[in-house]
Amino acid sequence: MSQTQQRKKEDTNGQEKKLSNIVENHHKEDYRVKDQKEEHQLPLMALNHVSRLCRNVEESVNFYTKVLGFVNIERPPAFDFDGAWLFNYGVGIHLVQSKDEDRLPHQNHLDPMDNHISFQCEDMDAMVKKLEELNIEYIKRTVGDDKNGAKIDQLFFNDPDGFMVEICNFGPRWIHGGDMQF
Repeated sequence: MSQTQQRKKEDTNGQEKKLSNIVENHHKEDYRVKDQKEEHQLPLMALNHVSRLCRNVEESVNFYTKVLGFVNIERPPAFDFDGAWLFNYGVGIHLVQSKDEDRLPHQNHLDPMDNHISFQCEDMDAMVKKLEELNIEYIKRTVGDDKNGAKIDQLFFNDPDGFMVEICNFGPRWIHGGDMQF
């Protein structure tokens, strides 16, 4: 084989190696992204329940059923402490009688930046009416987005034990221009 033929062969082999490396690296990147996604994908399905300590389980059951529309469901008898299980909207609320009131929040504190559980709502006016009918003190605020003119309406109020609840109309229009489905 002549030197010219040898160089052409080396050049061809070099180009094939470069192309092979590009393809291999591209696939590695695909696998890396795939691996990262798989790494973060756990066998979780949904939020199961939120647990709340109560001063009085009966009062809390009354609040969550009348104000938020939860349904009192059967609780396994193996639990040998006072409590209740409620369910609606695909999530449960487990109420547990507190043995230490110091572990409960202050009842008259409403701060939207504090711990709370939030429920999405399609009719904020109906919720305001419900809260007013039941004489439940609330804070109402609207958070606007100057960029696209969208807004989120929020209501904040406490349950009988001082845990804050938010009702909002935050929805799919805020995520990817409304393309994401819930």
